[in-house]
Amino acid sequence: MAGLWQQLSSLRQGPALALLHFLCLLYPPSGARSWDLKTSPSSPEGFEVVRGNFSLTFLRVGYHKIAEIPAGARNIKIHETVKSRNYLALQTQTGIYIINGNWVIDRPGIFTAVGTQLTYRRPNEIRSRKGESITAPGPLTEDLHVYLIYQQPGPSVYYEYSMPSQNMHTTPEPDTSSHILPMGENVHQRDISNNDIIREKPHPNLVSSDPTSKADPQPTYIWKKRGHTECSATCGTGRHQVLWECVENDSQVSVPADFCDPGHEPLNLEEECISQPCPAYWDVGEWSECSRRCGPGTQHRQVICRQVTQVHADGTETLVIVEQDLCGSSDRPVTKSNCQLKICSQWEIRSEWSPCSVPCGLGQRSREVVCVSNQGDVEDDEECNVNLKPDTLQNCDMGTCARSWFTSLWSQRCSAECGRGNRTRTAVCLMDHVTDLPLSICEGEHPPEVKFCDSGPCQNRLEWYTGPWSQCSAECGNGTQTRSVACLFNNDGRMAVVDQLKCSGLPQPITAQTCSLKPCGVQWYVTEWSACSRSCNGGYRVREVRCLTDNIAPSDRCDPSLTPESREECNKQPCVAEIDPLCNDQYHNCLVVVQARLCVYPYYRSICCTSCSQRSKTYPNHIRR
Repeated sequence: MAGLWQQLSSLRQGPALALLHFLCLLYPPSGARSWDLKTSPSSPEGFEVVRGNFSLTFLRVGYHKIAEIPAGARNIKIHETVKSRNYLALQTQTGIYIINGNWVIDRPGIFTAVGTQLTYRRPNEIRSRKGESITAPGPLTEDLHVYLIYQQPGPSVYYEYSMPSQNMHTTPEPDTSSHILPMGENVHQRDISNNDIIREKPHPNLVSSDPTSKADPQPTYIWKKRGHTECSATCGTGRHQVLWECVENDSQVSVPADFCDPGHEPLNLEEECISQPCPAYWDVGEWSECSRRCGPGTQHRQVICRQVTQVHADGTETLVIVEQDLCGSSDRPVTKSNCQLKICSQWEIRSEWSPCSVPCGLGQRSREVVCVSNQGDVEDDEECNVNLKPDTLQNCDMGTCARSWFTSLWSQRCSAECGRGNRTRTAVCLMDHVTDLPLSICEGEHPPEVKFCDSGPCQNRLEWYTGPWSQCSAECGNGTQTRSVACLFNNDGRMAVVDQLKCSGLPQPITAQTCSLKPCGVQWYVTEWSACSRSCNGGYRVREVRCLTDNIAPSDRCDPSLTPESREECNKQPCVAEIDPLCNDQYHNCLVVVQARLCVYPYYRSICCTSCSQRSKTYPNHIRR
């Protein structure tokens, strides 16, 4: 029966198609009781499209085979027409699962198999109304079996694919020269206005009523509205298309579509169709991750009451959120569920305590503690509760250790080049085993760490003497400190200060060095004062003030009460005019000349010499012409 089913699925018209539909009713594939298969020549030249729908209200939970796509198929599209908690699955003809096999749900992605790439999509956002889909460009190298993993009532799956025409069984087109008009012709569907389009064309089977007439009237053919397609929505607001057919104008008898003018064939008009309101439904989101990686936990999901208000021509829907009472509060899906990914791992002590790390005194001992899964495998410590981990180290006391003095070797050079100096060494109290930590008390006296040495008498020697360093010049940040140096004449312990030039042959010690007691943090920095704006009678000068850190970065953490002044008065002394016997005011009201700033002109400067001179000394930046 399966072989017959595959052969009949390639037939597209005539008695074979009727037989196919009859067999569909008697033997629905894979337990499906609502299944439709159609072929259409609407694919690219040389290919025909096979389409099918699978829908059934109730099935048993599990895998159900809904279609077989033969080798060579192209442009494969499989998708749920209604979003559900069901899943699509694919299997090769040899029984190997490609997607969602053996109750393991794969992540959406691209899978390479049977000679093509299969793209698996599963929208998981609660806002999406689209179901699962699988697409592939093909061609397939072997047969592909499509399964539905049934979990929720009311599944609906649509699928289609293209097959080469030479692989499809076709029925010859009817002979239009026959005396019997062909029946079952396809009606061309295009949108147009309701006005009929008339085209005059002789009917090949029409016999003239008057044989003696030389010019019988020719029959006319028009496009007539035949009906419309089903509404795109079973509830809410949808759309349907107006259908047209070609008829003989007088008799209104249907004739083949090519009798009417194809250039005036009406286009398929789309009209709105309103059905009863759609019932509200619970839109259930995906479960969140389990709250615990191991052991009992909880997971949550979002549940929203939605309603379809309009179904568009492209299959998309307009959804709105409505009150939960419309969905039925008693049937509301649960939003919280218990979960457990795995049994938690446990700590396991693998060894006894090791010997103490020291032969005497305080030491440590250790043991091995590992994290073990419920199957006995060693895992990372993060898989177990770190707070419950048994101790792996423990202190141990092996009793009092003997203590001894250890000394380094004496230094080889005497501290003085002549006269009396000393040599040094270091003495520490240590235990008599591997530890090197210094102790407070050892038996016996502390060994000497300094002894005297004599490098011979100092006779007629010149040497530099350095005094102590002075205090740092800055309380914080970089400063300087200095010291005094002197040239000494040493004659067997008798010293005298001589001119520093006599020690010029010896390396002179430095007398200054930088110092830093502590970082300043933030502090105020200022620039030098600018020049005074006036030379007399009071002016002002300015400087820039900034708050900077130790690395000279701008800051706002300086003390505002200690902000240095950025402006101050200067040259407050009165202006004294220089007396020039040849310079005097020849005009009785030269003050007006000064106020009008006419002193820039030589004429006014000459007749008001005294006033203009005082003006220029008061404002030295005054521009003259």
